[in-house]
Amino acid sequence: MWSCGVLNGTGRGEDQLLCPHSHLVLSVLSLLCLVVGVPVGLGYNALLVLVNLCDQSSMTMPDVYFVNMAVAGLVLSALAPVHLLGPMASGWALWGFSSEVHVTLLVLFNVCSLVTMYSTALLCLDCYIERALPRTYMSSVYNTRHVCGFVWGGALLTSFSSLLFYICSHVAARIVECSRMQNAEAADAILVFIGYLVPAMAVLYALVLISRIRKEDTPLDQDAGRLDPSVHRLLVATVCTQFGLWTPHYLTLLGHTLLTARGKPVDGHDLGILLFAKDLSRLLAFSSSPVMPLLYRYMNRNFPSKLQRLIKKMHCRHQSCSVDHAGAQQRSA
Repeated sequence: MWSCGVLNGTGRGEDQLLCPHSHLVLSVLSLLCLVVGVPVGLGYNALLVLVNLCDQSSMTMPDVYFVNMAVAGLVLSALAPVHLLGPMASGWALWGFSSEVHVTLLVLFNVCSLVTMYSTALLCLDCYIERALPRTYMSSVYNTRHVCGFVWGGALLTSFSSLLFYICSHVAARIVECSRMQNAEAADAILVFIGYLVPAMAVLYALVLISRIRKEDTPLDQDAGRLDPSVHRLLVATVCTQFGLWTPHYLTLLGHTLLTARGKPVDGHDLGILLFAKDLSRLLAFSSSPVMPLLYRYMNRNFPSKLQRLIKKMHCRHQSCSVDHAGAQQRSA
């Protein structure tokens, strides 16, 4: 985690005065995330996945994407303690590749970020398709499940560059060409472009199309195959929340890339601001894990009924199923 040590020797007295207060605020927020955010994220994401998977017949296309984001949220919640309480000696705040564990955690974090952003973007595009062309089954639950599988595969392939950087750090002495790949800034630039700019453009395009359709009054507006209007409110809230919490992370990656691209050494002041921004943005990214299932819980009006059916089903296994089954047999006789 970021500390005031990077500002020692900068000669700026105001930085030395503000640094302890900033470090205290960051420590309090990190502790709050660990004590409250991680348990809530694990519990509600697991509940979201369990409720939908136990009642797959009632799942809709948005439910599949939210389950996909919930799985990524479970991984983020599991990674949060390791990231936020990483040892100082590891240089984790610098995204160092000196340890196999650090590289693995970095790849998992990047995979979760890509899955989250692309699930949000594809949710917007499929909501537009469902809104414009109901009953075409282009955005069916069956197709959406396969799309989510491709999202995870694409995220793993995109994060594979981090593994290549680590491998090259060990074999560069034997393979001269491998030394060209020891460029963490290139990996950050790739993540910013693929993980943020592309889904952001897709979301913006989809929201513009959806807004145009909502202004048009067509006979299809009465079609029962259309999505429930509450889904669109949930969609807008999801987009604003996800991009609001993940944008600072990608902005810090972009800032680090631009500072390094200047070819000049970064002084202690700029380095301290950058490391503080990275820790704060990572904290916001981890907070998306508990926020999203809570948003889904309170804005999806079908979730309470699904939860009640799951509770009845679990209760039925212990008590009433045998009685109901016997009663059903008596009625049939």
